[in-house]
Amino acid sequence: MAREKKHRPTGRRSPWAAAALIGIGLLLTGGVYAGASAAMASTTEPAAASALTVEDGQKLFQANCATCHGLNLQGSENGPSLYGVGELSVHFQVSTGRMPLQQSGPQAPQKPPQFTEDQVAAIAAYVQSTAPGPTYPADEVLDGQGDSAHGAELFRINCAMCHNVAGAGGALTEGKYAPNLHTVSPLNMYAAMVTGPQNMPVFNDMNLTPEEKRDVISYLVYLQQNESPGGFDLGSLGPVSEGLFIWIFGIGTLIALTVWVTAKSN
Repeated sequence: MAREKKHRPTGRRSPWAAAALIGIGLLLTGGVYAGASAAMASTTEPAAASALTVEDGQKLFQANCATCHGLNLQGSENGPSLYGVGELSVHFQVSTGRMPLQQSGPQAPQKPPQFTEDQVAAIAAYVQSTAPGPTYPADEVLDGQGDSAHGAELFRINCAMCHNVAGAGGALTEGKYAPNLHTVSPLNMYAAMVTGPQNMPVFNDMNLTPEEKRDVISYLVYLQQNESPGGFDLGSLGPVSEGLFIWIFGIGTLIALTVWVTAKSN
């Protein structure tokens, strides 16, 4: 009977083991560093909201906006007066990249903003100090914790005819359009209701109270944070996109099945 050979460990390790050990070490080191950095950041005092002043905002306005709106906000042939628009309107137009206007058209399209948040705040503060108008709301109005069901009802009554019941936007006349609301910040939702940009009407506190505005914002925030309960939303554009989908895939499938059955029978 042949003896069974006992295999002794050779002492060699797989090269994959070394790579795995290095990877684990890097992960542990990175985790410890990230935790330490977060702890240090939490113990430091928060930085100032903005280092820019109203004077800085005036300089930015004169360099980038005065050509159309005038050095004293009086307006010109190329742009309207800014008397009474307030910092809220400035924030909406500039933070969304609609202003400065790139080119003339049916309406100013949204594009990447040209200025930082601090610069936008400084320009808005300058306009507010020179020609006061609508200002920022209380934080509670923007917290998204209102009655979203009531907000949905208000939105359907006042806004859905242009923006679509799901906030997907829609076409208007003469090349204009109601924009998609799925990426709009709560502050700019409020600003749009109060200032009425483009073709949008103004909803003052007599039309919609601050609490009702909060409810509308809460509904739109809910739409942003939750997927469509019906599955694939097809852009939330309603029966047009749904009918097109059924026509192409549903009827197309039936035609293909009919051709296959006919070919098999022959």
